[in-house]
Amino acid sequence: MIDTIIFDFGDIFINLDKQATISGLQKLGLTEWTPELDRLNLLYETGDVSQDEFLAGFQKELPNASVEDILAAWNSILADFPLYRLEFLQMLSKKYRLFLLSNTDAIHIQTFENKSGISFYSDFYQCFEKVYFSFEIGMRKPNAEVFQYVINKHELSPKRTLFVDDKKENTDAAAALGLHVWNLQVGQEDVVDLFDKKLL
Repeated sequence: MIDTIIFDFGDIFINLDKQATISGLQKLGLTEWTPELDRLNLLYETGDVSQDEFLAGFQKELPNASVEDILAAWNSILADFPLYRLEFLQMLSKKYRLFLLSNTDAIHIQTFENKSGISFYSDFYQCFEKVYFSFEIGMRKPNAEVFQYVINKHELSPKRTLFVDDKKENTDAAAALGLHVWNLQVGQEDVVDLFDKKLL
């Protein structure tokens, strides 16, 4: 019997347009997504580099782009957050313990909050017992330690916990720890299909 659900954020609740960021950076002169940029992104997602260091890393690759241009391209990944998903979540929160566990950075969360407005994001966050962003806790999926951290902190039983994420590497890592998982297929499935999946 599932009594707890841990959700990812991007492409589960808020729609993402990953191509928009790549296109935006290419327009600013980026020829390829380098291993260095990948490393920088991961470090920023775990709070190991500051926003200034993160942006400076991109400016090195894009010497003719302003910080504003880089931020605009970086944030273009954030698309819409349909209201029906929030309403579904609010209904779920009356019956289950809910947690949010997202690999994300401070820029994206600040932008989401600014775009959606305080009443919307407050309603969203209030659905969860606790919200965990990788940049705040210094850990990211699919590392087992981040799942263990949430399990231990809230005394969760893995066999009574469902984890929902769109990345298979993340659901595989959670499944290895004994959690039930749903690897949601973006574009084919929606989080509101949860009950149709017979997972609960």
